[in-house]
Amino acid sequence: MSRRWRPSLAFVLGGALAGTLALSFTGLVALRYLGPAVGFRTAAVVLALAISAGTAGLGWLLLRLLLRPIQALEAYAQAREKGAPASPPAHFGTRETATTAVRVIAMAEALQDREATIRAFTDHVTHELKTPVAAIRAATELLEDGGGLGPDDARLLSQIDSARAQLEAQLAALRRAAQAREMRHLGHSRLADLITDLSADFPALDIATEGASLRLPLAAEGLRIALAQLLRNAADHGAKRVTLAASATEAGPVLEIADDGSGIAAGNAGRIFDPFFTTRRETGGTGMGLAIVRNLLNAHRAEILLCDGPATRFRITFDAGVAH
Repeated sequence: MSRRWRPSLAFVLGGALAGTLALSFTGLVALRYLGPAVGFRTAAVVLALAISAGTAGLGWLLLRLLLRPIQALEAYAQAREKGAPASPPAHFGTRETATTAVRVIAMAEALQDREATIRAFTDHVTHELKTPVAAIRAATELLEDGGGLGPDDARLLSQIDSARAQLEAQLAALRRAAQAREMRHLGHSRLADLITDLSADFPALDIATEGASLRLPLAAEGLRIALAQLLRNAADHGAKRVTLAASATEAGPVLEIADDGSGIAAGNAGRIFDPFFTTRRETGGTGMGLAIVRNLLNAHRAEILLCDGPATRFRITFDAGVAH
């Protein structure tokens, strides 16, 4: 950013108001003296043109010092939000807008660097572990095909293969969690747009909806990913009926998902969104489902919470200021 002198916001606004008053006052004084000399009609026309030109000049200064930097910063923020390449604004205007722009740009770059670090770490871990996991798979298959294993050896080999399968599932879940932080599902959707597909995907569940026509600030594909995971969890915990209720509040749209399943133990309630936490590891659970849902929603300025009560009920709160 250029280090040239920049006026303060108070100086610009105060100067604009003072200039407007000065033009009006000068016009009145000039009209008094020019009127008798050239005629009041002619003097009024000349002064009107002069005052209009002076006001236009003040408006141009406000446009250059305030509106243009704000619009440039807004365009930069929108481009970064969508993941598109964007150059920092070239004009910063007043001292306050310059400071704000620098902080916004620094924040955007820090967030991008953080996401890049997470993705790079995830890619590195999954890549480095892919080879030993494949070697374990190959060794297991060779031992199984070779035969001659006793009962204890066969049992141990089965445990090794189960651990290998679990490790592969965890790595796949880790990749999905990282992708959920990066993928953008910009747009709006309604429960009415998804209920047919969700009912087909989970035929064992009786899915009821309320407020199905309310627009939610998340594209259909993103909302479907989140709801599918919650419905899958409900089915795994013995639920037969799930209610999806959307409503509008002052804070923003709210979506509640309630089911009649076995519920979540009080001791586990505080950990269900933690990565790799699961109570179904022996049946293939990775503990990443709800973590992925939370990452996806957080990336779209939405929040998911587990509500208190004997039944399982999640509440998703969307930001009222999100407009895709």
